[in-house]
Amino acid sequence: MAAIAAVAVLLLALGGGGLLVVGAGVLGLAACAAGLWWFVARRGPVRLFGAFVAVAAPVGVLVFFARSGLWLIALLSSLCWAAAVTCGRAALNRARPPRSQRPTRARRPKRAVLIMNPKSGGGKVGRFGLVERAERLGARVILLDPSDPVDVGELAREAVADGADLLGVAGGDGTQALVAAVAAKHGLPFLVISAGTRNHFAMDLGLDRADPARCLDALTDGEEIRVDLGDVSGRPFVNTVSFGVYADIVQSPEYRDDKTGTALKLMPDLLAREGTRRLDALVDGTRLADQQALLISNNPYTSPDELGGGGRRPVLDGGELGVIGIRVENAAQAAELAVRGPQASGLTVTTARRVEVTAGGPRLPVDGEARIPVAVDGEALWLRTPVVCSVRPGALRVLLPCDRPGVPPPAPPVDWRKLLALAGGSAGSTASREPRARPL
Repeated sequence: MAAIAAVAVLLLALGGGGLLVVGAGVLGLAACAAGLWWFVARRGPVRLFGAFVAVAAPVGVLVFFARSGLWLIALLSSLCWAAAVTCGRAALNRARPPRSQRPTRARRPKRAVLIMNPKSGGGKVGRFGLVERAERLGARVILLDPSDPVDVGELAREAVADGADLLGVAGGDGTQALVAAVAAKHGLPFLVISAGTRNHFAMDLGLDRADPARCLDALTDGEEIRVDLGDVSGRPFVNTVSFGVYADIVQSPEYRDDKTGTALKLMPDLLAREGTRRLDALVDGTRLADQQALLISNNPYTSPDELGGGGRRPVLDGGELGVIGIRVENAAQAAELAVRGPQASGLTVTTARRVEVTAGGPRLPVDGEARIPVAVDGEALWLRTPVVCSVRPGALRVLLPCDRPGVPPPAPPVDWRKLLALAGGSAGSTASREPRARPL
């Protein structure tokens, strides 16, 4: 009803005002996207012009609505459309089937070994007193020395050889993955302590990212689930593997200290320069050609928002990889992406069990083999082609605290066919009444 009202407001507007509102809105959105493209893909005066267009386009649309007297029509239609999307997502969320996996009660570990990176997350290990709290709970802590890099995987293997019955990590997703692989190989439970910068894995597990000390409660009051573990050419990952533009940027030594400045400096050459490397991929045997960026995730995200760091995975035990490919080579394609969203020709969103990535990368003088830059859970690497990504279903036992804040399930994309079926009472009527499993 709200969607119908949004359209009705535009159709009933006198003097063709509704068409002007739609036309101005679409034109402003396209112009803003084109301006952003010029800003990130060009340098000098063109970059400044792009910044001006990106700011001036939405402002110009608002001024046009105000001066033409169409602001009330635009406001009413926008409010109705926002209500339609909000209600639609709520309905689709309630109609989801319950999760098949329920946590099982876990035994208290007797010889827990936790590896902690004191530098991760801006010093969360020290700020929250994680070492002292873990030791009070009976765990053995291995504190990494930032000035003396070591193989954390080897540390984990040594801990297992010494009789550890649980492995855990306080650090970023890259460190989590390396130790998680050792835990999975030996069938041991794995404890995630949200002491990283973004903590994507911890977020999707429902852990408290604001207070990592709460994760340690799992040592005395825990429950266990099984989740999938990703694999990229023999290296584990818990979150994402990135190819293309982002992977090229994180290779820069300046990236860690100045992410935005480094990205703006490098992106013109990576996006618009002639002869720039492009990616080819086989997604479960289907060819995906000439991509500027590829993002492979351990289970799919709800939407492509993870390209900006805001994505979420509704499940971690689906046994699938999420695949997002993007190819935007000019301002017109950027405008199409802004207007059409996931339906744009430059965006591919799918799932797969196996993805094989190749590209015309430089040959290293060490062994003469072709390699490409890859960002694995945020860590910058060079891997030989073809780079193969796969998933190991249910490979990892994860220990979680019973009392955790949980994270609301991400809002599903609006599927109008399902909504019409729900509104007519022909689908989903029983799903919402079934008992729901506790969210991860």
